[in-house]
Amino acid sequence: MLHVFSGIILLFLVLRFVVPLKTTFRWKVIVTLLLLIMSQQHLVNRTIFGTLASPEMPAGVLAFQGWMLSSFLLLAVFALLRDISALLLRLSSTTYFRRNPVSASRPVALGLFSAALALSAVLSAVGVWQAIRVPDVRTVEISLRNLPPELHGFRIVQISDLHANRLLPRGWVKAVVEKANALEPDLILLTGDTIDGSTDKRRNDVAPLKDLQARHGIFAVPGNHEYISGYNDWLNAFQALGLRMLQNEHVVIMHYNVPLVVAGTTDRRAVTFGLPGPDIQTALDEAPENAVKILMAHQPGNAREAAAAGIDLQLSGHTHGGQILGLRIISQYANKGFISGLYDVNGMALYVSNGAGLWNGFPVRLGCPPEITEILLRPVKR
Repeated sequence: MLHVFSGIILLFLVLRFVVPLKTTFRWKVIVTLLLLIMSQQHLVNRTIFGTLASPEMPAGVLAFQGWMLSSFLLLAVFALLRDISALLLRLSSTTYFRRNPVSASRPVALGLFSAALALSAVLSAVGVWQAIRVPDVRTVEISLRNLPPELHGFRIVQISDLHANRLLPRGWVKAVVEKANALEPDLILLTGDTIDGSTDKRRNDVAPLKDLQARHGIFAVPGNHEYISGYNDWLNAFQALGLRMLQNEHVVIMHYNVPLVVAGTTDRRAVTFGLPGPDIQTALDEAPENAVKILMAHQPGNAREAAAAGIDLQLSGHTHGGQILGLRIISQYANKGFISGLYDVNGMALYVSNGAGLWNGFPVRLGCPPEITEILLRPVKR
């Protein structure tokens, strides 16, 4: 379906930008073909390489594809903003628009189109670089009600949405691991979408995860991409790397003789593959009632349910922070309003990570930088 949406956007661009261009018919055809190539990267990958989830192509090719697709989409945004601005002018100045009607057939200066395309290309290049660089550490202090003094300053490193793939390979994963270990965390939690591709293709890329170190261990939950990539195979592979997968279950960590519950749920995509979907109640079954409870759930949309179940802190990812500031309202709507950062959900703290990596089908970030999240637990100030 992605190539169909791209085709609709292509039609819009041709009508609003290309057809009205002040140039020859031949150049209009050339520009249209260029936009067609830029818009159909997903169709090319699915048709030639047989997959959208993890096309096995060199990193440079994947980055170039992402740059072309992003440039195309940003150009469409600029065209839409141009039309919206014209409409607002029309509403505010009837006289102006009687003299300057907006029409699909009205000539568009070649310079205007070239400037919009150039700006889209530059922003996309910056966005691709932001997407594939090794993420910085983002430190967040989270205050929890009834946090025991022994847990004051407890340090959690959350790594979400690694999406290890040909664009973000072994060397990149190793750099993330080294940054996480340097924080000397009490706990490392991986909140899903760790890989893109089968175990045969990605085993070497995720191998550095075996070097993760934390005082109380490394725990993880699956994201939707684990199921797409063959979850049963990955479950065994993750366990072999020392990642304890929490599938609608919990563990109790003793920190200075104080219990801390760490629970994890499966992803709702699991149901599509005939596997158990997320179940918070099952995950908390027989958990110590008065202990602080942390829930790992890849997608943040269940936060209100988690709050009702007595969770103190939920850690999620999935959204990539929306990837492009200003356009992330679409992702925000799809995730029940939770897109990036810290939220108070009926007294429960929810943190949604921007993620360390992203799917190589759209490797672009603008205003939504990647992150390795360092979380410091604090008591609520009274």
